[in-house]
This record gives sequence, structure tokens and C-alpha cells, in this order.
Amino acid sequence: MRFIGDYTAKADAKGRVFLPAPFRKVLEAAGELHLVLRKDVFQPCLVLYPESVWNVRLDDLKSKLNPYVSGHQMIMRKFVADAEPIELDSNGRLLISKRKMEFAGIKSDVRFLAVDEKIEIWDKDSLEKLLDENDSLGADLESILGGGA
Repeated sequence: MRFIGDYTAKADAKGRVFLPAPFRKVLEAAGELHLVLRKDVFQPCLVLYPESVWNVRLDDLKSKLNPYVSGHQMIMRKFVADAEPIELDSNGRLLISKRKMEFAGIKSDVRFLAVDEKIEIWDKDSLEKLLDENDSLGADLESILGGGA
């Protein structure tokens, strides 16, 4: 399952926001009814996973951690402590907790960015600023995929 697109929406005062219809269609086609929302580990945004994708990511992490190493226990604890199950309501909205809205700096304008098999949820202005500041895509792709001179 892959998501494609970049959409804006507005969150209401309770933190409810419509998941863009193209994303809902992908989820419905895959039979994904349950989602998992957590803070991103690198950026001030939220990440929405279909439950099956979350389970694969969690299994991958778990396979690399030793439960008898205290540091590994803490990594797992921190990773799962912030995850919460999400279900869309009958109108296709999801509810984002106040704590997560504050983490991502979301006040009202939300930007949903498809990143392969997950969906990032950003404060609209924060994502625009980040993308404008990091305008090195061509050079980055050349260094990774260019294959030398």
C-alpha cells in the first residue's frame, strides 16, 4: 500500500480533521480500518500508519532490540508510549489529541503529506518552511542515484 499526494485541511477546535478522500480510498481498498498515530522521531510532525504497516515497523524494531538490555527496553518503551490507535468517524475525520497538536504546532491549518506507506501530518506553515529551507533535492538525488561522474 502506498499513499500519494499532499493535501491541506483545517482542524476544528476539538482537534478533528478530515482525512483526505484519496487517502481514505487507499485505506478502504486495502481493508485497513485501524490506524496508529504517533509523533515523528525526527521532525515536529505526526505520523499516521495503517495498522498493518505499524505492525511491520514495530516487528522490525523489535527484531533489532534485545529485551535484556536496558537501553533497548527504553527505546521500545519510548517508541510505543506515544502511539495511539485511531479510527475515522463516520464522516472520515480523525481526532488528534491536544498534546499531539501542540507537539506538531498545529493550530488550524493542517497539511497531510503522503510518504510511501505512511501519512505525515504537519502544521501547514511549518512544512512549507521546512521544504523551502531544504531545497537541495536535485543535488541529493544526484549524490545518491547519479552513479558518479
